[in-house]
Amino acid sequence: MNKAALLLGQRHRRLAATIGASIGVLTGIGGCTLEPHYQRPEAPVSQEWPTGPAFAGASVEASNSTTPAAAAADIGWREFFTDPRLQKLIELALRHNPDARVAALNIAPARAQYQIQRADLFPTIAATGLEQVEKYPPSVLGIAAGSSGGAPVTGGSYSSTLRYYDVGIGFTSYEIDLFGRIRSLNHQRLQQYFGFIETRRTTQISLVAEVANAYLTLLADQELLRVTQDTLGSQEASYKLTKMGYDGGIDTALDLRQAETSVDTARANLAQYTRQAAQDQNALVLLLGTRLPADLPPGAGLDEQKLLEGLPAGLPSDLLTRRPDILAAEHNLIAANASIGAARAAFFPSITLTGSYGTASTQLSGLFDHGSTAWTFSPQISLPIFAAGANVASLNLATVQKNINIVQYEQAIQTAFREVADALAGRGTLDTQIAADQALVEATSESYRLSDMGFRGGVNDYLSVLDSQRSLYTAQQTLIGVKLARLQNLVTLYKALGGGWTEAANASATSEAASR
Repeated sequence: MNKAALLLGQRHRRLAATIGASIGVLTGIGGCTLEPHYQRPEAPVSQEWPTGPAFAGASVEASNSTTPAAAAADIGWREFFTDPRLQKLIELALRHNPDARVAALNIAPARAQYQIQRADLFPTIAATGLEQVEKYPPSVLGIAAGSSGGAPVTGGSYSSTLRYYDVGIGFTSYEIDLFGRIRSLNHQRLQQYFGFIETRRTTQISLVAEVANAYLTLLADQELLRVTQDTLGSQEASYKLTKMGYDGGIDTALDLRQAETSVDTARANLAQYTRQAAQDQNALVLLLGTRLPADLPPGAGLDEQKLLEGLPAGLPSDLLTRRPDILAAEHNLIAANASIGAARAAFFPSITLTGSYGTASTQLSGLFDHGSTAWTFSPQISLPIFAAGANVASLNLATVQKNINIVQYEQAIQTAFREVADALAGRGTLDTQIAADQALVEATSESYRLSDMGFRGGVNDYLSVLDSQRSLYTAQQTLIGVKLARLQNLVTLYKALGGGWTEAANASATSEAASR
């Protein structure tokens, strides 16, 4: 038996070499596809960024920063965000945030689906072993039973039990891709895989921006809390002085009540900003997907945040190669275009092959004997004649889905254009607004000082002090809000231009899949 098995193994090795050469010929036959020629749709936006007073301070080239101008997509988030605490928070979010983890995990099934579809380009070869036992009434078999090797039984009749053994190697229902149906489906899966890679980048870029904005909001509310605490302290001191004046008969009860109202208002604002700071921290923890570690590095305050400002916007057409959401939309569009090729191929004949090679015998002991070689080869051609409109409907469906993807691709471009234009308008106006608000704070601070001196000197009533104090507090709040808006606008511009994530693994994964 060992010698017979060795003989069969030698036969199988020779067969494997023959089948390998045949596979190369068969897979090379289907070199064409019926996919429509893909042409990138024209971008439905202007070729230049908007101009006007709002964009006067936002050059689309590099700013006067000493940092060399580089495209946002080429700047890693660690280079853009220099605050050590913020860097640590972003790192934690990219590692633990559920959305980022799901986006990364979605790549694996997309890659597996592509590999499964790609396997249809090749025959599936398997070794098989078969024992077939059949029992018939002797009256049915007659003389044929004896000629089939059946053993005689008592009474001179023939055995009604037939046995058949077969061992071999072969492939079943392998489709020759003459019209590119399988290749189109393979192309579709590949583009969908690329789309998931870009979707992962989109999720990561959005997460980086969300963490940065949440952190900056927390810093702004902490700054508002500090200003409110200072204002409350000043108002409490003013109330004590007014109370002393009232007790001495200098100030009126109205002055005292107005000072008391000012103190109560500041206390209410203090509670409000204390609550907002706590809620900001809770929102940050949610984005991180994990608790805040106790060993976070020290961070900079709102005024000390140094974000790269020299981000050249380039041209609107540059977004087509920078923005991962646009790239994902285009990959989905190409995938839909490939599905049309598969739908078209369904109208043409298909050829499938089934074949095997091995040994066969009616007795197990004779399975590997000389002369037991057996083989089968069954080509089959199928020509669609009537499918009740299913093929036409499939083609119509693929065409409509492509048109939907075209609209989604155009919408992604328009959204990106609007986000960049809005951010450029912010960069062109927020610095001017900050300068004006800073001057307003200085003016209202001096007004408050003078009105308070006038009240203490008996020249003014307390109402003028209260008004100037409220104006100062409001101006301080507004200034902090505009500073926050300016920083968040830079984050938005960075994100809108395609920055926020650089990873060599993404590029290597894409090139690896493309080479398959």
